[in-house]
Amino acid sequence: MDFKILIPVDGSNTAGRTLENIIAVKERFPQRLTLLHVVDVDKLAYRMIPDFQVDMIRANAGKAGEQVLEEKKKVLETAGFQVDARLKFGSPRQTICKVANEEPFQLLIIGRRESTGEIRDVLFGSVANYVLHNVACPVLLF
Repeated sequence: MDFKILIPVDGSNTAGRTLENIIAVKERFPQRLTLLHVVDVDKLAYRMIPDFQVDMIRANAGKAGEQVLEEKKKVLETAGFQVDARLKFGSPRQTICKVANEEPFQLLIIGRRESTGEIRDVLFGSVANYVLHNVACPVLLF
């Protein structure tokens, strides 16, 4: 049985540090990893945008997401990993959990951003915190 690991990434420094940490202990991980980037559709919604431009904005966001995935994929491949890269559209919180729970992943690795303030984290939470409490597989926070 293959040990399947899911790693959600975005263009943040946190995602970059997460990959650096994985590479630093790469002998502890299988050679094949799955990267997931979720284009946040809530950020694309804006009432002042005409309907005919929504598809264009979505397409451009998808291209930007593909670039993020390609950059992160190259980092891992340079370190000797084989990488499956996936792009999804939706709410990052729900989409990451859905992918993790619908497929047989044995581990999810996600970076936790540096706190901007504990009150904000308590009130609004973070994607990492939400994922930690809503996936069936173990979660490794970096």
